[in-house]
Amino acid sequence: MNDKVYLTILFDYYETLLSEKDKKIFKYYYFDNLSLQEISENEKISRNAIHKRIKKIEEELKSYEEKLNLYKKEKKIMSLIKDENLKEKISKIL
Repeated sequence: MNDKVYLTILFDYYETLLSEKDKKIFKYYYFDNLSLQEISENEKISRNAIHKRIKKIEEELKSYEEKLNLYKKEKKIMSLIKDENLKEKISKIL
């Protein structure tokens, strides 16, 4: 799995732990595919500051996963379940 996909998955799990500003910047970069320059202009912050903030957010998401392992646990649970209907029901709950 590439890093971008992994980070967007982690964002789904840990979004509520980020500040509103960090959520916005992450979404601009990963979901809206805005460049650093475009985000910089939208947020009235230097391009370098945006770059540093994105790297900080990425590290935070990875740190949350290292500590809480929510994604890892879900993958493990899902790999143990053979019944597709049950997998789908559990997936909706998680």
